Amino acid sequence: MATREQRSQRRTDGLTRERIVETAVALLDSAGARGLTFKALTERLATGPGAIYWHVPNKDALLAAATEAVISTALAAGTTAAVPREQVREVALGLFDAIDEHPWLAAQLTAELSRNPRGAVTPRIYDSFGRRVRALGVPESGWFTATSALVHYVLGAAGQNAANAVAADHEVDRDEFLDSVSNAWEALDPDDFPFARAVADQLRGHDDRRQFLDGLDFVLTGIAAGR
Repeated sequence: MATREQRSQRRTDGLTRERIVETAVALLDSAGARGLTFKALTERLATGPGAIYWHVPNKDALLAAATEAVISTALAAGTTAAVPREQVREVALGLFDAIDEHPWLAAQLTAELSRNPRGAVTPRIYDSFGRRVRALGVPESGWFTATSALVHYVLGAAGQNAANAVAADHEVDRDEFLDSVSNAWEALDPDDFPFARAVADQLRGHDDRRQFLDGLDFVLTGIAAGR
């Protein structure tokens, strides 16, 4: 008869780190960061907590692993364009779509960049953009600044888009929401808010993906001019 230790070992051997991370990503997608608990994870994996702790020591490590897995998949798709500028757009759209698909990802990326830049996620993102920045002909002294501008724009814009999507899911239809904001801006005092009133109609019904790419082109044009 197998001992308790032997049965526990078999469960640990049959449970891979990859499977744990995949399940964590699915749980994050459905319940968010607050819903990712080791209790919920053990229920989904039909195992004991000890088997999970064998591979992942704590929740922070699990979040980092889930973030790295999603980002690695998004960046591994590669680029099909021959022109570096178009390659940047493909990488940026890959991240935009990943953050749109996984709403929890934006906050985790911010945490990775600010609190854990020595981890795998930050250098992976910087390297993916940086290689294209270098191919654009940017002088070496400007590589870090140009790449940082791209990274911050992409993650910031994609994160805001994801936050808007979550808010829309919990409140009202997106078009209705944008229409209400536009109406509110149009009603502002013209002396205090001349610009907000001027662009209020542009806000109404705008395409988030198109706006993201247009903004990216502004950043790339600036990088080209600085070159």
